Amino acid sequence: MENGAAQPVIVAIDGPSGTGKSSTSKAVAAQLGLSYLDTGAQYRAITWWMVTNGIDIEDPTAIAAVAGKPEIVSGTDPENPTITVDGTDVAGPIRTQEVTSKVSAVSAVPEVRTRITELQRSLAACAEQGIVVEGRDIGTTVLPGADLKIFLTASPEARAARRSGELKGADVNATREALVKRDAADAGRKTSPLAKADDAVEVDTTELTLAQVIECVVTLVEEKRAGK
Repeated sequence: MENGAAQPVIVAIDGPSGTGKSSTSKAVAAQLGLSYLDTGAQYRAITWWMVTNGIDIEDPTAIAAVAGKPEIVSGTDPENPTITVDGTDVAGPIRTQEVTSKVSAVSAVPEVRTRITELQRSLAACAEQGIVVEGRDIGTTVLPGADLKIFLTASPEARAARRSGELKGADVNATREALVKRDAADAGRKTSPLAKADDAVEVDTTELTLAQVIECVVTLVEEKRAGK
């Protein structure tokens, strides 16, 4: 194919929280005219639905039984990513501490992962120009055939500082403990754990500004597109 730009490019960006994944993914997608999907928001959305409907988060069987019920719709415009559950806009409610503290438990249930993974694959398949998909298991499980896989890392200290900056006035140490705990849960779960794909490019963002990370990823995508 002579015109490389006409080929849709699928980019998987994985890594733990606080590495700048969302900001980077959104900016890269916007800059390159690609769709964007925040898979963490989908897991948060299903968690929010479980909490709202009084499902026992400690009971994987109870979670599995209703995993198919909520209708989750993700808008993939990087300038204005939206997420609704059964028609309700949940972009705000899914970011609460209550949802954040329960998302690892809900995400670990295989039926939940199967359901959300199917959703993610169908969205990636529909993206005409291509898509940047960010999460924790995209390059390994969701889209193992992605054209480019990037794994963002940063020191726990840097990640906690960024996260507490986002969480306005949060205690950095408490944030660091919560991050480390959630990463351990996500890396230790049986079904699609947080892990770096063998063919992923690792980018350590500890010493980089957000603009530098974006520039680095844009360059990687452009090189990939040119080489296709």
